[in-house]
Amino acid sequence: MKKLIIPMLILILFLMAILSFTISSKSNYVRIPEYTSSYTKAICTNENFCQDYQFFCRNSEVIAKTPITGAAVQFSSTWQDPRSSEIKNKFC
Repeated sequence: MKKLIIPMLILILFLMAILSFTISSKSNYVRIPEYTSSYTKAICTNENFCQDYQFFCRNSEVIAKTPITGAAVQFSSTWQDPRSSEIKNKFC
C-alpha cells in the first residue's frame, strides 16, 4: 500500500498541473474582435482611376483601409460612376 502512495501523489499533481494549464489557456481562445464588420469598395479618383479597398469598421467608424493589390482599373475620361453619391461616400 505504501508503494502506491507516492505514484498516486505524483499522478494527482500531474493531473492538477494539466487542469490548471487547460483552464488558464482557455482565456486565449476568447478574443474580442478588433472590428465588427469588413467589406470591399472601389474608390475612384477625379481621373477615373478606381481601386478596390478592404474596409474594417468598429461599429460606425473606419479603423483600417487596405488597398487590394491588383484590383484597379483606369476608365476613360468620359466615364461616369453609376453609383449614387450616398453609396460612394458611405464607408461604414
